[in-house]
Amino acid sequence: MEEIQKAIRQMEAHKTEDAIETLTQYLPHADEEERFTIAELYIQWGMMDEAKMVLQELIQRYPKEQELKVMMAEIHIDLGEDDEAIELLNQFGPEDEDYLQVLVQLADLYQAQGLYEVAEQKLLTAKQVEPNSAIIDFALGELAFSNGEYSKCVPYYENAMHHQPVMGDIEVATRLAEAYAANGEFEQSLEYYQNVEEENPDVMFRYGFVAFQANRNDIAIKVWEQLIDKDPYFHSVYPHLAQAYDSEGMPQEALDMAKKGLAKDEFNKELYHLAGTLTHKQGNKDEGYRLMREAVALDPGYKEAVLFLIENFKEDADYEAIIELINQLISLGEEDPNYLWELAQAYEEEEQFDEAYEQYKQAYPSLKEDTAFLKAYGYFLIEEGRMKEGQEVFREYLAIDPADTEIEDFLARLMEQE
Repeated sequence: MEEIQKAIRQMEAHKTEDAIETLTQYLPHADEEERFTIAELYIQWGMMDEAKMVLQELIQRYPKEQELKVMMAEIHIDLGEDDEAIELLNQFGPEDEDYLQVLVQLADLYQAQGLYEVAEQKLLTAKQVEPNSAIIDFALGELAFSNGEYSKCVPYYENAMHHQPVMGDIEVATRLAEAYAANGEFEQSLEYYQNVEEENPDVMFRYGFVAFQANRNDIAIKVWEQLIDKDPYFHSVYPHLAQAYDSEGMPQEALDMAKKGLAKDEFNKELYHLAGTLTHKQGNKDEGYRLMREAVALDPGYKEAVLFLIENFKEDADYEAIIELINQLISLGEEDPNYLWELAQAYEEEEQFDEAYEQYKQAYPSLKEDTAFLKAYGYFLIEEGRMKEGQEVFREYLAIDPADTEIEDFLARLMEQE
């Protein structure tokens, strides 16, 4: 043991190479107990391959020593050798002292391989051995939850919480709250969230989100305000808290919160969109448009912001702004046939008919099944004197919507005039 103690001292003195060399030199002379200690040290130092070699030799000498097999299985798991670990752990039977621990390990391994039914069977076998084990109930709950079986996991979590409210660093009440929320049972979820003692920012955020979904804005606001006090850089909370304020008829508080969020996260497109919407709603159109344009500048593919601008520019009859916006998006590679249609209509309003015609033509291949587009395109063509094209578009329209007698009569009159 002197050489082993020497190696330990060397490692504590950060003389790693010397410590490893000392054990390597001594290993051939070590007895079985010392070899076991050396294997433990190798594991402690992260030298899994070296530990595995020592344990393989010990297992060959003492094939009935279950502790050695448990250690070897853990090494296989650390090395990502799941199949080897499974093979080894399946050698354990009900008569073995570590059988319960082994069943739980096997369940974890099978779950990692996507074999949920096999994993569940191992845990149910463990539950037969130890019916009141909080660890096994919690594991069954986790397995069901990960598989989307939210109703199924609830009784397991409840059993676990009854015997042991905290598992490791997880409050079981949190899991129950999440399970009920995932199942759409928000009121029950809130009851469990109210029992959670930890002030974990992620848990607080989800608590507020469930309250918001349950139309309990009072709870959502209270929890999210506490979260911001605890962690001002939890960026995800700002748009949600602003929306909660807005839902409660507190538009100024909502806008202030959105701007406070932007001060912490200046690249958050959702916050720009929200701040733009709220500002516009309060009558400050120019500032609202500026904020919304910031959202589009951050992400030209952000359709909610683009459509907000287009619809409100239409209300303002500011078709030049629509033309400028969509042409800019097209230059950035945003290809959406509806944008081309909007651009065509804007050019039409500005009496730039040649440009409008070009945009209608470009949009047509993608929108030729859209009756609203075909009707608008057909009327435009007729007004521009492009009778044959217009009639053809109206025929295509009627092939999709033959019940529109108004268009049918209009087309018939056009043909009579010829």
